[in-house]
Amino acid sequence: MNDIIDKIRNQLKESIDKKTKENCQRFFKEKIEFYGVKAPVVHRISKDGFKDIEAFEKAEIFSLIEILWRSGILEESFIASNWTYSLRKRFQPADFPVFKKWIDLYINNWASCDTFCNHSVGEFMQMFPDFLVELKRFTNSKNRWMRRASAVSLIIPARKGLFLDAIFEIADKLLLDKDDLVQKGYGWMLKAASESHRQEVFDFVMKKKSVMPRTSLRYAIEKMPKEMRKQAMDKYPK
Repeated sequence: MNDIIDKIRNQLKESIDKKTKENCQRFFKEKIEFYGVKAPVVHRISKDGFKDIEAFEKAEIFSLIEILWRSGILEESFIASNWTYSLRKRFQPADFPVFKKWIDLYINNWASCDTFCNHSVGEFMQMFPDFLVELKRFTNSKNRWMRRASAVSLIIPARKGLFLDAIFEIADKLLLDKDDLVQKGYGWMLKAASESHRQEVFDFVMKKKSVMPRTSLRYAIEKMPKEMRKQAMDKYPK
């Protein structure tokens, strides 16, 4: 299995783009390790690499994915996320503790969090909605990425009009969170929900706006009509 990981890493090293390497860090406040490979190239390496392993047992693939996560390198986290999503037809309830561990131990930036949670965890929640109870518990974590994960895992389901009650419950639990990336995460979740449930999300925002951080509010109302956005921002506390 080390040969498979070595092949991926060699391909990444051979694909380093000077401009990408120079600019990557500016998208993050925290210090990030990265090769500096353009996103479409990472996707191609990921897709080609999965062809080499897709016939493996799921447990073997999960072991490879964990090796990529443990590196802490941005592009390797993207490949780990893509490989997990490629296994979605083989997801089982027993996978949730594994996903939770990867978020808690290895995710260290918003891009890795969103890439993994939007797709893999979001798909898992649609397949096994009983685990929404577990997802809500992420909101109590001291780990900022776990808290962001509780929201961004529901972005795609929210766009489909799913899980509105859970979305409002998670937003409520995160409402006064001091971390701006958590604020943006649940604001984004509410914005996604507004695509199918505009009035309900608007009513939620209006009810909470006296205490909701400006960052979250602006995200939540971004896709609403101008008049609704104006009403939501009117007399917003400074």
